Amino acid sequence: MKNIGWVDLTIEDAASTRDFYSRVMGWHPEPVDMGGYADFNMTDPTTGEPQAGVCHARGVNAGLPPVWLVYFRVESLDRSIAAIEEAGGALLQAPRSAGGARYVVARDPAGAVFAIVEGGDDAADPA
Repeated sequence: MKNIGWVDLTIEDAASTRDFYSRVMGWHPEPVDMGGYADFNMTDPTTGEPQAGVCHARGVNAGLPPVWLVYFRVESLDRSIAAIEEAGGALLQAPRSAGGARYVVARDPAGAVFAIVEGGDDAADPA
């Protein structure tokens, strides 16, 4: 069984939403330079470990819906992409690489959006 590798929230105003989750969850925001703006890794203040991401809906995240995006870990991104398409799902963007991982955002036949990721560090945001 594969695990959940990461979760991101992509919204228009990441800064105010970052503050909301900081207050609700007690997370500490760490800026992530995205080339002209910052997204945020939300870290556990006691361990410094990243827990989730809060991202602006721009750059590589442009066009994503405002939902918590779950990244499921898979053994083979290419096999999983083929399975998505064969089973009636669709890719929302081309596969990407970052931080030693390859990932893609997809939609299932019911319309739910998710991501799959191959490789990378279990404690790091693949995007």
